[in-house]
Amino acid sequence: MKQLRHQADVCVVGGGMAGVCAALAAARHGAKVVLIHDRPVLGGNTSSEIRIHICGADRNNRIPNMRETGILEELRLDNLLRNPHQNYSIWDLVLYEKVHFEPNLTLLSNCTCLKAETAGTRIANLTGWQLTTETYHTVEARVFIDCSGDGLLAPLTGAQHRIGREARSEFNESIAPEQADKQTMGMTCMFHAARHDTPQPFEPPAWAHDFPREEDLPYGTSGHDWVEMGYWWVEVGGEHDSIHDTEKLRDELLKIVFGVWDHIKNHGDHGADNWALDWIGFLPGKRESRRCVGDHILTQNDVEAEGRFEDVVAYGGWPMDDHHPAGFWAVKLGAPATIFHPAPSPYGIPYRCLYSRNIDNLMFAGRCASFTHAALSSTRVSGTASVLGQAAGTAAAMATARQVTVRQIGQRHIVELQQALLRDDCYLPRIRQEFSALTTSAELTASRGDPSPVRDGTSRPVGDEVHAWTAGPGDWIAYRFDSPRTVNEVSLVLDSGFDKKVIMSLHGSYGQVTRVPDVTPKDFRIEVFDDGSWRTLHEVRGNHQRLVRLPIGRTVEGVRFTLMTTWGAPESRIYAFYLD
Repeated sequence: MKQLRHQADVCVVGGGMAGVCAALAAARHGAKVVLIHDRPVLGGNTSSEIRIHICGADRNNRIPNMRETGILEELRLDNLLRNPHQNYSIWDLVLYEKVHFEPNLTLLSNCTCLKAETAGTRIANLTGWQLTTETYHTVEARVFIDCSGDGLLAPLTGAQHRIGREARSEFNESIAPEQADKQTMGMTCMFHAARHDTPQPFEPPAWAHDFPREEDLPYGTSGHDWVEMGYWWVEVGGEHDSIHDTEKLRDELLKIVFGVWDHIKNHGDHGADNWALDWIGFLPGKRESRRCVGDHILTQNDVEAEGRFEDVVAYGGWPMDDHHPAGFWAVKLGAPATIFHPAPSPYGIPYRCLYSRNIDNLMFAGRCASFTHAALSSTRVSGTASVLGQAAGTAAAMATARQVTVRQIGQRHIVELQQALLRDDCYLPRIRQEFSALTTSAELTASRGDPSPVRDGTSRPVGDEVHAWTAGPGDWIAYRFDSPRTVNEVSLVLDSGFDKKVIMSLHGSYGQVTRVPDVTPKDFRIEVFDDGSWRTLHEVRGNHQRLVRLPIGRTVEGVRFTLMTTWGAPESRIYAFYLD
């Protein structure tokens, strides 16, 4: 057996959406990063192995302008360009390319973390077993980020953690049970069905469950009125050990999947005569297991109060979607499979939920971060996990660069962290981006309209305020200086269709866009004013991204952006245009 050692600034465990965003953020902020992931593909619950669509604060575009941006938006826009047929294997490839070719980032896939060595209250190293190469990989790092979903590093390092539901009295949470217990939300195996030109008979395996009546299924006929993507309520595990019982729970889920499909095909007219199973998930998508304990534990009351924390670094907005521990079998109890308790969108999530209370160099993001069960019922979705991951990765890189602990980032550098996230196109409720004097002191003009919103510090519509300058092909916006100034870089936050559904889902009735939004600027110029005239420095063709940065690297008297074409719309919006 081989043994390899790696030296890193930051080690991320788990390559779901939280881990991908954490690793990319840390690497892009200058840290040397190792990402350990125990599967062959990235994306966790959103990968081709599980195929859950990414939900978040916009609630599948039902809440305007609340879509998560930052690295998640970048990945989604790449996917719209590359993957118009919404093939999950291509989505796997988008994530793989982004991680594999990122400078400063090493990916160890098919590698399961087995043990940790600690020194006092710090983690010294982690060791994982890579099945495909029969190699033990040991990673030494200054900061470790647990994005494993199951909070794997907690039992390996002695980090404080919780499992199950808190008693109502502990945090005065009205939706919590009267008594604490070890029950959790369960896990789901999805399936995919495809339509054919001719009838497709189905014979269930002998071991499948039998559901001859509508009332045998959660929500009766209304719960299975689409057949293409499977059902979230094919769920079990909350009454069991959601980690150690996973294999036998998977077996039970398969019995339910085939029983449900048998019901759809052979028990009544469900309009599915020409449909056949195309794919079945053998890896369950989990909702809840261990939750690490940080300096703050987010509660139901924090969510309902909109999370107005001074150290906010991310946001959520999904309702408190508290699944019954019995999952699918709650139907036998006469109980709903889930209850959607109301929650505001957005609500802030503080930095103190992202690092360990008792292990000095341990951070976490995703569903294993510091939340109560009640709060987790909202924060667990992948859109929220993504922005939590980006916040954790950015903070970890800052901690290594400044040679301080991750706790001290919150105590001494929280404003710097917030501004770094805003600069990377994350949204933080009620916090505005600050710009350099180079931007704020320059004269700002445009070919039409009021250009001032591009430097007001808010890069998306909020309520009735658009926070953007509107342009059509040929329109320009420009900064002019009273004397020549050195400009290193120009940044743009462009229109990526916040009124459109960019979610990738096999649910055919979602009405999502499957190509680059038509309002996105496709071709544009960046010009500099020098020696009395404007000269083109960059002519960008085929842009599909929202956040665009381009080098200037010279002393000039002005910088101008000119829109040439969009992806089809007559107008587009520029949300931010600033200089450094």
